Amino acid sequence: MTTTVATPKGLLSLHGEELGTSNWIEITQDQVNNFADATGDRQWIHVDPRRAKAGPFGGTIVHGYLTLALAPVFMAEVLQIQNYVAVLNYGVNRVRFPAPLPVGASVRGAVMLMTAREREPGNVEATFEIRYQVQGSDRPACVAETVYLYR
Repeated sequence: MTTTVATPKGLLSLHGEELGTSNWIEITQDQVNNFADATGDRQWIHVDPRRAKAGPFGGTIVHGYLTLALAPVFMAEVLQIQNYVAVLNYGVNRVRFPAPLPVGASVRGAVMLMTAREREPGNVEATFEIRYQVQGSDRPACVAETVYLYR
């Protein structure tokens, strides 16, 4: 499901609404390894499948920050704003990782618009809750409140 609004001001009337759920995407070991290379976080639970198989999660798990970084992918699928100048990642209010995301698992984002307010003429600040649902699991891998500024 995709929610479409003509301009960022269209978000003001959607306060508190579920906007939709993205498609499932599978996270591969290559993606995790590339993230580890980019960030220097090469902890074995992420990058050593053989060692991780005997570890606490039975295999490698996706970095929390890689999981969080999927927010733009989910947002682009769930929310379409037809006319805007720019969209800026303004921040994150709260992030939790209730369950690990196993490498090879599929994840999707369920997006709710928590608040939207006009900051100054033509600018809208919107806070979204994104629940990172893991296929076959009742617990989300991440729950994040992300803040975007639309111009």
